Amino acid sequence: MNMRRWALMLACAPLVLLAGCPQDKANQAGAPGKIPAQTTAPAVTASAPATSATQAATATTAQTVDDSAKAYKAQQLIGQVEQTYRRGVENYREGHLEAARADFDSAVDQMLTSGMDLKGDPQLNDEFEHLLDAVNSLEIAALKQGNGLSPAIEEAPLDAANEVTFKPDAALNAQLNAELKTTQSDFPLVVNDYVAGFISYFSNSQTGHAHLLRSLERAGKYKEMISRILREEGVPQDLIYLAVAESGFQPQAMNARSGAGGMWQFMPFAGAYGLTRNGWVDERFDPEKSSRAYARYIKSLYNQFGDWYLAMAAYDWGPGYVQRAVMKTGYADFWELYRRGVLPGETKNYVPGIIAAIIMAKNPERYGLDKLNPAPPVIADTVTIDYAIDLHLVADLTNAQLPEIVALNPSLLRMSTPQDLSFDLHIPPGTKDAFLERVKEIPEDKRSSWRFHVVKAGESLDAISSGLHARASEIAEVNEIKPGESVEEGDELVIPVTAAASGRSQHYTVRAGDTLITVADRFGVSVEDLRSWNHLTSNGVRPGRTLTVVAPVRLAPSMRTRGRGSRKAAPASKSRGGGASTKPPHTAASNGQGKTAKPTSISSKTSSKLKAKAAR
Repeated sequence: MNMRRWALMLACAPLVLLAGCPQDKANQAGAPGKIPAQTTAPAVTASAPATSATQAATATTAQTVDDSAKAYKAQQLIGQVEQTYRRGVENYREGHLEAARADFDSAVDQMLTSGMDLKGDPQLNDEFEHLLDAVNSLEIAALKQGNGLSPAIEEAPLDAANEVTFKPDAALNAQLNAELKTTQSDFPLVVNDYVAGFISYFSNSQTGHAHLLRSLERAGKYKEMISRILREEGVPQDLIYLAVAESGFQPQAMNARSGAGGMWQFMPFAGAYGLTRNGWVDERFDPEKSSRAYARYIKSLYNQFGDWYLAMAAYDWGPGYVQRAVMKTGYADFWELYRRGVLPGETKNYVPGIIAAIIMAKNPERYGLDKLNPAPPVIADTVTIDYAIDLHLVADLTNAQLPEIVALNPSLLRMSTPQDLSFDLHIPPGTKDAFLERVKEIPEDKRSSWRFHVVKAGESLDAISSGLHARASEIAEVNEIKPGESVEEGDELVIPVTAAASGRSQHYTVRAGDTLITVADRFGVSVEDLRSWNHLTSNGVRPGRTLTVVAPVRLAPSMRTRGRGSRKAAPASKSRGGGASTKPPHTAASNGQGKTAKPTSISSKTSSKLKAKAAR
């Protein structure tokens, strides 16, 4: 009894910080130590050899021991991860932002390089998902914005709309209805007091107008791409403006309360819609792939409800909730559901707010939007790779600035592409041939640390080595530069940089039985790099020695808060203003099952994910 309680406490303790301790399901089923009658093994009959029972018992015991060993190993890993994570929290609170960022990276890496089956073990899978949510929280966004690589995320226009009134205005409605007759759209548009209220807000409120203006300017980056996808998927072109409500066309927008992210605000469980999410990549932040997922999902909702307004409401609130509202009232009509008070406040504003944005965007002169300056379309070459390459090197190879490479690859969570996973790397247009030709000169296992440099006028080898934290002698050796030979303007040089100079280092204390091979495997680095970082000549290393290991730089997506009232959330939902509207992809959302969303932060890891799993 005491041993069982001790084991349960040990299993739950590491998870308390992130998500609280799960319930003891065994205790729910019955008293500890008691076996239900139907699960008791049958007695051995006379015809059955005694050895068979003995062998079965031995096999069962062996399996139990094996399971216990795996559980113990999983608990050890979780404990180590939690310790590293808590150290990061402490560093953050003390203002040591770089150290905090490195600790959070290390916590993720400990799980990725553990060699354990993270997806197959429910406990490890939960821990890993909670950890990813935590390091993408609002506080991590503050860390990211401090590195100068990512733009700050502003509120979407509807998030800022906290002063909209819906007072009947017959004159305005008449004017808008007359205007509607000449407005061409492939989406059913309507004018009523609610739509007119948002048009008035976006027209007359300085804040509302500014938010809408900037949102439509940002749309220029992705409008052509999104329009193509909507056309291919058979979705009305004007539903591009749903992004006005979701993110203001910001691909790295993220909701701090629910974890919903990207231009279309998908929840973290987005795998069912073809969006990959792991410790390196989150395709919710990929503009093209997430737009494809959005188009398919909104079309599936239309096929379910047969009405675009109800489909939009379901996208925001959840199809299960909308279906129940229809069944409760007997009306499959958004405006009737609105009038009968069965919709939450956010969804009531969601549909008319988007309709208002469509009408205004299609009549720019009438609403002072004719002088906006759309951002130029994002154009890039794409190289599909399956090796790790640091984004600094990508910038070198394409003669680009690092922020440009980061901006072209918003789905990357780190300053490196993943190892042994296919990734579509976006680089500046017209640079694909140069990239492919130049990258050949750098060994694949060095692409996460080495650099590339085109010599400028007046540069010397010593100056280049100093600027890139390399050794002049090693640069000369790799590039076959003879003693006394100088470099000339335009020369292309491969720069062998020790990885410790290009990333953040962490420390590992060698344990009994460790070798450089096992340590390298644990952290996903090469033995050669380990030897180089620690000035070693063999694979053996004595216990107790502290080794330097380089941790990758992490780029967590920016997040934003929303200040509107809370309401009930479906598990697969995005939460705006503390409440939640359901967001794909999760069958629980379509069933309308929900829990109240709670804030997620570094210091308090109460997560809605366990509740979502319980609701499935």
